[in-house]
Amino acid sequence: MKRIIFIWILVFTALSTIAQQPFVSSYQDSINKKRLVTTIGIGTGIYLTGLSYLGFVWYKDHELVPFHFYNDSKGYLQMDKAGHAFGAYIESYSAYKALRWAGMDKKRALIYGGPIGLIFQTPIEIFDGLYEGWGFSWSDMAANTFGSLLFTTQEAIFDEQLILMKFSYSPSKYPSHHSALGESHLESFFLDYNAQTYWLSGNLRGITGSKKIPSWINIAFGYSANGMIHEFDNPQYYQGKPFPHLERYRQYLFSLDIDFSKITTKRKWVKNIYQAINLIKIPFPAIEVNKMDGVRLRPIYF
Repeated sequence: MKRIIFIWILVFTALSTIAQQPFVSSYQDSINKKRLVTTIGIGTGIYLTGLSYLGFVWYKDHELVPFHFYNDSKGYLQMDKAGHAFGAYIESYSAYKALRWAGMDKKRALIYGGPIGLIFQTPIEIFDGLYEGWGFSWSDMAANTFGSLLFTTQEAIFDEQLILMKFSYSPSKYPSHHSALGESHLESFFLDYNAQTYWLSGNLRGITGSKKIPSWINIAFGYSANGMIHEFDNPQYYQGKPFPHLERYRQYLFSLDIDFSKITTKRKWVKNIYQAINLIKIPFPAIEVNKMDGVRLRPIYF
C-alpha cells in the first residue's frame, strides 16, 4: 500500500507544474528554448529523483530476489487501480501541457508527453518485481496505461478533455479501527482508500453537442469503496483482541460537476487557479448505489 505514497508525490508534482504554467487559451507552435529546457530539466529531475528514492530508500530493507510477478487485481476492491490510473492521467496531462507551453507542436507534445504517466510509474512495477514482499503487477500496468491513454486519445481526437479524471477525499471512520490506515490525518490521506473517490467527469455540452447546456456543466461517475483495512481481507485480531467485522463493499456515485476550464474570466490569476483545481471533484449532491443501502441520496458528497 505504501506505493501509493510515491504515486501521490508524482501527482502533487504534476499538479504544481500545471499551477505554475501561465494559462493560455491557445499555444504557439514555435519552440521557446528557455521554456523547453526548463520543462525537460524539471521532468528529468523528477524522474531521476524518483528512481533514486525507489532504489536507495524504499527498498533498502528488502532482499533482492529474482524477478517475479504478483497478482493484486482484486486488492482493495480495485481502489488501488483507480489511484494508479488517476496518477498516470495527471502526469500525462501535465507533461503535455508543459511541452505545449514550451512551444512544441501538438503531435510531438502528444508523442513525448502523452506516455509520461506510464513511463513514470513503470519503474515502480519493475522494482517491485525485483524485491521480496512485492512483485510486478500486470493489473497496475493496465491501470497506468489506461490513465495515460485516457488523456492522450482525447487530446489527439478532440483537442480537449471531454472526460476529465478527478479525485475527491473525505476522511473516513476506519483509521480509528486500525493504525494501518494512518496515525495522523496526513498519513490517512495517503493510506486510507476508504476516504478516496475517483471520478470520470464528462462535459455535457461537448458530449451531446447541445448548445442549450452551459459549457461548464459536467456529469460525473464516481467509484469508491468502504470497510477495507488490508489489501484482500480484514484482520481477525488486532492488538490481542478480536477485530470487529467490517463489510467490504463498493460504492457507485452519480453527480454533477464543474469544468472550470470552460468558465470565462479576464483575470489571469483566476484562470491559473481554475487550471490547477480542475482535476478535483467539487462537493455536490450525489446518488449512491451500493449493496448495503441500495440506492441513496447523498445531500452533499465530498
